[in-house]
Amino acid sequence: MPDPAAAPEVKPAHLLKAGAAQFEYRQRSNPRTTNLDMLAYGTFHAGPGAVSDEFFHRAEEAILFCLEGACTVELDEGNGAAPRAVKLDYYDTLYLPRETAYRLVNESADAPAMLAVCRAPAENRHAVHHARWEEIRRDESRIRHLNQKDVFLMFDVSEGADKLIAGYTIYEPHTRAWPPHNHTDQEEVYIFTKGRGSMEVYPDEEHKTFVYSVDTMDAVTIPLLNYHPVFSQEEELHFIWCLCGERYWVGDKHKAFMDASVDSLTT
Repeated sequence: MPDPAAAPEVKPAHLLKAGAAQFEYRQRSNPRTTNLDMLAYGTFHAGPGAVSDEFFHRAEEAILFCLEGACTVELDEGNGAAPRAVKLDYYDTLYLPRETAYRLVNESADAPAMLAVCRAPAENRHAVHHARWEEIRRDESRIRHLNQKDVFLMFDVSEGADKLIAGYTIYEPHTRAWPPHNHTDQEEVYIFTKGRGSMEVYPDEEHKTFVYSVDTMDAVTIPLLNYHPVFSQEEELHFIWCLCGERYWVGDKHKAFMDASVDSLTT
């Protein structure tokens, strides 16, 4: 029985100002708001010391990309597995299979954190996969060198998933994509993470109606059969590419993409 004479613990209250959100999810696109059939994209924003509620994607696999600060992802994979924590630093990625519960924790006392998340329907469960940027950026087996640009395969076909693969591309200043290519079996989103540039998305040369300047944290969705060249400007341009569909990277499947021996390419 509790001791009636014991003084109860009195904890302090918190003032939650209207404009000072500690944690926020921003939905950026999903199949109901774009012409993509499967791929969704959003961003998590965690203030210093923030702890999110639990997230759980019942029928989707997901990839997290750490784009600002650092964040700890607390995982509960179920099936009797012990809960664990994965620390994501800048540009690290984390693949989460369907039916995996997770919580985001920003342990910094003074720095915010931001993560992008891409999701797609999945029927099967695969292993969690953490890719560390500081390792990938030095691993030549994970880098594809093109003319004035490098592609980093953060989540590749060697890792298990139903539909997703993803990585980063870094352009040197004043560089354009060549050859332009499109996909018959992969839809895609580009998320620009550093620098300024421009992008075209079009079904054929006669109908170049989508031509836009892009800045940091702009994103472009790319439905099937659209060419999608990118152009950098005065500085380095970085972007995430996340593919959903058949699992291959165009340069590994088509040598002509690597040596630019054609004027355009359909995968």
